[in-house]
Amino acid sequence: MDKYPSRLLENAVNEFSKLPGIGRKSALRLVLHLLRQDQEQVSAFGNSLIQLRTEIKHCKICHNISDTEICNICSNTSRNTSVICVVENIRDVMSIENTQQYNGLYHVLGGIISPMDGIGPSDLEIGSLIERIQEGEIIEVILALSTTMEGDTTNFYIYRKLKDFEVKISTLARGVSIGDELEYTDEITLGRSLVNRVPYESSTGK
Repeated sequence: MDKYPSRLLENAVNEFSKLPGIGRKSALRLVLHLLRQDQEQVSAFGNSLIQLRTEIKHCKICHNISDTEICNICSNTSRNTSVICVVENIRDVMSIENTQQYNGLYHVLGGIISPMDGIGPSDLEIGSLIERIQEGEIIEVILALSTTMEGDTTNFYIYRKLKDFEVKISTLARGVSIGDELEYTDEITLGRSLVNRVPYESSTGK
């Protein structure tokens, strides 16, 4: 075990090392960096994390992270409100927005179906997606989930739930390589996959 000259230092390292991708050596480096900063800077850093956790909201419509009850995308009157792009998480929203190739709305599922991880359809925001479709204003749903086995399983489940509605169901063109997660796909490829999206039935060969 590492020997720390201070219990407070050790406690801080323990907390930082709980972050994904941060080992104890990296955590120590980050903590020592903070110790070299002015107290005001460290206070601002700590307060921003507390404020993030206590004040962040999820949009009542699309479940995207937001500062308000309804996010900036859902409340933007210049967006195309007849198209919904279904994504796994907030990082996918950010990736698609960065392409500047999409002007519709989103629906954030909060994950994908993964029996190995104990995540089923009831754990995701699929029910609220169906409710949005039932309102009758949506003409197209774009399934923009990662091209992994779990992503494809989720796509198929949603397709089965929506196929009886009068709504076009499409999916990303296979410019996104099979097995890729959306957030790691470059913006040009992702943008082209959105623009050249295909009917879901065509993508499955059924």
